[in-house]
Amino acid sequence: MKYHIKHTTHYQYSSPVSMCFNEARMSPVNSAHQTCARNRFVIHPAPESLHKRFDYFGNQVTSFDILQPHKELSVTVYSEVQVLDHTQQALFSADYPWEFVRDSLKTATDPEHIVVREYILPSPLIPVFDEVKEYAAESFTEGRPVLEAIQDLVQRIFTDFKYDPGFSTISTPLHTVMEHRRGVCQDFAHLGIACLRAMGLAAGYVSGYLETVPPPGQEKLEGADASHAWFGVYMLDFGWMHFDPTNNMMAKDQHITLAFGRDFADVTPLKGVIYGGDDHELKVFVDVRRIEE
Repeated sequence: MKYHIKHTTHYQYSSPVSMCFNEARMSPVNSAHQTCARNRFVIHPAPESLHKRFDYFGNQVTSFDILQPHKELSVTVYSEVQVLDHTQQALFSADYPWEFVRDSLKTATDPEHIVVREYILPSPLIPVFDEVKEYAAESFTEGRPVLEAIQDLVQRIFTDFKYDPGFSTISTPLHTVMEHRRGVCQDFAHLGIACLRAMGLAAGYVSGYLETVPPPGQEKLEGADASHAWFGVYMLDFGWMHFDPTNNMMAKDQHITLAFGRDFADVTPLKGVIYGGDDHELKVFVDVRRIEE
């Protein structure tokens, strides 16, 4: 599938910001299953400087500085992306018992597997604690095929946890999400990753977009889409395979990957330092449009 994506982030400040320094991870990744053909930033006020680089995880980072006073900041990113549905290709590694995948990651000596091991470790926003281990163990029973176990975990998160956009923020601890059994896509991705790491599997956080389809007979509204999050699991002989616990599904060609890391802190779409501003109001608009071929 091919898509046009428009992602706008708008800040309104109660008092002037004298200057700001920012990093944006808003350029869809290029991988074996996704190609970003175009990516263009429109920033107001105009930045004094703009630089692009790749971070440790392979995400493209756009850094920009605004050195003039302003009470509004608008960052709009236009992208054109092609996504391939690769789920069927990954199924050949699905019959491995999950313990075999765990043990292979521990003992392998090739560089790729050594690098992947860091995704087994806890990260700043994803601790591994007893309640997570107990929750994960219900899906990862002895000898169970790894894909079957992961899909069971995804379905249980979907069933056991309520989607509640008013419940959590980016700083809500995973302990709180487990206690109240509610949250948003970011929380469910963090929970799934914590469970997989508790079982010794490599899992990472994916930020991106999900194409939404309006009800029959209705036009799609401009900006009605939203940023999304899910998780990736490293599968032997294949690589990273993505799962979406918010929607109880394996990610396919409607899931567009923006960035990949250990948790949300590694892939924050837009962050920075401002001088002044006091209170602010944030609005985000996302529009994902399929390109008909």
